[in-house]
Amino acid sequence: MKATNFFGELKRRNVYKVAVAYAVAGWALSQGIAQVFPVFDVPNWVIRLIVVLIIVGLPIALVLAWMFELTPHGIKRTETADAMPATSRQTKRAWIYVVVIGGLVSIGLFFLGRYTAPTVVPLPGKSIAVLPFENLSENKANAYFADGIQVEILTRLARIADLKVISRTSTQQYQSKPADLAKIAKQLGVANIV
Repeated sequence: MKATNFFGELKRRNVYKVAVAYAVAGWALSQGIAQVFPVFDVPNWVIRLIVVLIIVGLPIALVLAWMFELTPHGIKRTETADAMPATSRQTKRAWIYVVVIGGLVSIGLFFLGRYTAPTVVPLPGKSIAVLPFENLSENKANAYFADGIQVEILTRLARIADLKVISRTSTQQYQSKPADLAKIAKQLGVANIV
């Protein structure tokens, strides 16, 4: 079989159409799972496995496209479909719709993921917030001492060049016994709390 006959046979058997439709649908599916699965805390190895299965499925789809043909009477072997009268073998343009819809879905998923994904800003490792100290003495007039300790610690920490220190005014709202320090650290954008 000559090379030109081979490529003509690929076209006649719709192998090109299946390749394009499979590539678009596979890309759209991989983009979709890459956007959706992390939301449900699905491990990365599952996403990688699905992408590998999509890639492995391409040659299988091409072999099936070579061997079988979709006719109005169902899926038939290519030899059987070739023997059918030309009137019963209608050429359908469904593959065009598959490619266009797959392309639109993948573009939509791209923009959906691009503009709706929450931006995760990593906390700087060298960052600290000093929460207000509580006056535990029975004499309430000594409350200034607890405030002075906080100010002194903040002043000394601010002298460290690479350390991000949250201001006293930002931490004042947490004056009454904070419950969840991890949540407060996330709200203030720091890695450490005193």
